[in-house]
Amino acid sequence: MAISTINPATGKLHKSFEPLKPTEIATKLDLAQQAFAKHRKTSFAQRAELIRGCAEILEKNQEAFASIMTLEMGKTYKSALAEVKKCAWVCNFYAEHAPEFLADVHVETDGSQSFVSYQPLGVILAVMPWNFPFWQVFRFAAPALMAGNVALLKHASNVPQCALAIEEVFQKAGFPEGVFQTLLIGASQVADIIADDRVKAATLTGSEPAGASLAAAAGKQIKKVVLELGGSDPFIVLESADIEAAVSTGITARMLNNGQSCIAAKRFIVAESIADKFEKLLLEKFQALKVGDPMEADTDIGPLATPGILDELDKQVQACRDAGAKVLIGGKPLSEGSGGSKGSGNFYPPTIVKDIPLDNPIAQEEFFGPVALLFRVPDIDAAIELANATPFGLGASAWTADPEEQKRLIKEVEAGAVFINGLVKSDPRLPFGGIKRSGYGRELSIQGIHEFVNVKTVWVK
Repeated sequence: MAISTINPATGKLHKSFEPLKPTEIATKLDLAQQAFAKHRKTSFAQRAELIRGCAEILEKNQEAFASIMTLEMGKTYKSALAEVKKCAWVCNFYAEHAPEFLADVHVETDGSQSFVSYQPLGVILAVMPWNFPFWQVFRFAAPALMAGNVALLKHASNVPQCALAIEEVFQKAGFPEGVFQTLLIGASQVADIIADDRVKAATLTGSEPAGASLAAAAGKQIKKVVLELGGSDPFIVLESADIEAAVSTGITARMLNNGQSCIAAKRFIVAESIADKFEKLLLEKFQALKVGDPMEADTDIGPLATPGILDELDKQVQACRDAGAKVLIGGKPLSEGSGGSKGSGNFYPPTIVKDIPLDNPIAQEEFFGPVALLFRVPDIDAAIELANATPFGLGASAWTADPEEQKRLIKEVEAGAVFINGLVKSDPRLPFGGIKRSGYGRELSIQGIHEFVNVKTVWVK
């Protein structure tokens, strides 16, 4: 993919960038290594002042940053504003809590003193996705830099201006040159960077194939990686649930970021006794959603990020039809001017698909767009079995007023996060990550800052 800004609402090319040459990459790696030698010696107070500076810049310039996100990947402007604010939150969170998260932990042994010390690793490469182009970066960078590491960002090729704007945030906040650098490079250049001795670890948020590729490259070098990959998250609704609340939250959970979120609700698994009512309410709310210009305040769903994503989603819906499933609403790309779409952009309507045969592989796939898969089950046993019948295990939302059912869902649903009667979301205070083919390692909270440190045992006599 070329490194370019192409407005997904219009298909118009705005700007292109040349990827860095090997000599330019080598210069940036040298600079990162030199910066680490100094940055690791700074105090938590010094780092916190700089990270808080990032939060201030984000908040003061949130409209400009939100506009860049909407231009490059099509998220609604109102959701882009919320994303910038969340980035400021994670910066302030780690500025406040990093000292306690990384404080020495003293342990009684046969030594005069013994303790666990958390020390930075060095240069960390972050390979980040386009769907949350600011949030994904800051939730890695804030803890990594507060721990004393330095960062190299390889962002998705369709959000280069976001990548450069983020680098500018760190520069304007006062971070020394080389502490945070954006690398405008293609995917084929990543393996060589991972192989460089100056790079100590990597993190990737993205697709399963991209994660496997990075993990293989890092494995050859025996370097640690954190992977946050895809998900086919279940949204389970049982008989005692507040159906109206479940439907309302389910709409948000499915349509977040135009449906392009790893933790979006993708498979709605509903108890048979309430399925008719749930389906009716869901359909009514889908019909009321507005597809259109993502810059307009009343737009609910903007375009998908690229034509390739649109085509893949449409092929998946067609595969559902071919398998015998029924499409209740939507189900094909919007033509120019239809359904509120603007121009020739990558618009796909809110879509509900039901009656997908459970033995068909399409029932286990991740649908990255505004498509809800609707399943009916007789009881909680079947709901849990279906929820787990996927290679993914990122998040899960489950709705029930029964405390015993809640306990079972918490224990038995295979996911990195289970939210009971609520929307699955990331929060700086809670660890975030998945199991199975959704990846490994954790971001955010104390677990996130511990991923890229040397957990050093110290014993003194």
